[in-house]
Amino acid sequence: MTDIHPQPTALRRVVWAGRGMPASDGAGVRLTRVIGQPTLPDLDPFLMLDEFGSDDPEAYIAGFPDHPHRGFETVTYMLAGRMRHRDNKGNEGLLTAGSVQWMTAGRGIVHSEMPEQEQGLMQGFQLWLNLPARDKMGPPRYQDIAPEQIPTVSPAPGVTAKVIAGRFAGVSGPVEAGATEPVYVDLRLEAGAAVEVPLPPDHNAFVYVYEGAAGVAGQALEQGMVAVLGRGGAVRIDADHGARLIVAAGKPLHEPVARYGPFVMNTNDELRQAFADYQAGRF
Repeated sequence: MTDIHPQPTALRRVVWAGRGMPASDGAGVRLTRVIGQPTLPDLDPFLMLDEFGSDDPEAYIAGFPDHPHRGFETVTYMLAGRMRHRDNKGNEGLLTAGSVQWMTAGRGIVHSEMPEQEQGLMQGFQLWLNLPARDKMGPPRYQDIAPEQIPTVSPAPGVTAKVIAGRFAGVSGPVEAGATEPVYVDLRLEAGAAVEVPLPPDHNAFVYVYEGAAGVAGQALEQGMVAVLGRGGAVRIDADHGARLIVAAGKPLHEPVARYGPFVMNTNDELRQAFADYQAGRF
């Protein structure tokens, strides 16, 4: 588990900022692709971040029918709505508001993620984390994390933090992910609030504002904007009028990435093998 203690290094700065792009996935689910788009294709070890959010059932009701994965992990964090997970390993779970699903695809898994509501708001995030070469062909794993298992703390006046992974403000998140040692914190800042979030100095990190507007390392970010942070210690965040945002960091793997669709390996030969294995029913 990553232990996030204040580091005796300079505060982090923003080295790049931009917006997510409209996209669709699954059976036509409309979403915003934050990482995995042309201007921010990845941020080692993060491969993709999607935000989905709509109160129009037509935007999400078709869901994500059966599809395969190999070579990475997916983290689904629900803010609102209900999503049913089923996979070919016999796992099944219902994601509700405030819950997290952490799935390690490893050598191969086929799963579906389908909404279990026909009206109302469906909102959340899916984050993809790479696996090191030594773990890509490991056994698949799946865990559902209920809202009450995610600690909530108040590290500063007017600030609330849900700690999904890593350690922050004296608490540890329930998720551990081995080599990438991720930090994943959902922050809510009231108007006029400010906080410093310590991060491991060797981790790559980003901040995504999904409600309101915030100052991140002195740079103004509006709703829908993502900031990539330079190396250093903590990142300072403030909000004049209130904001909600994701702070994430991960230890880079520094390995080659061969990626196509639902498969992420280290070489093109491994990708071809992944397709062959899936088509032969070996997942």
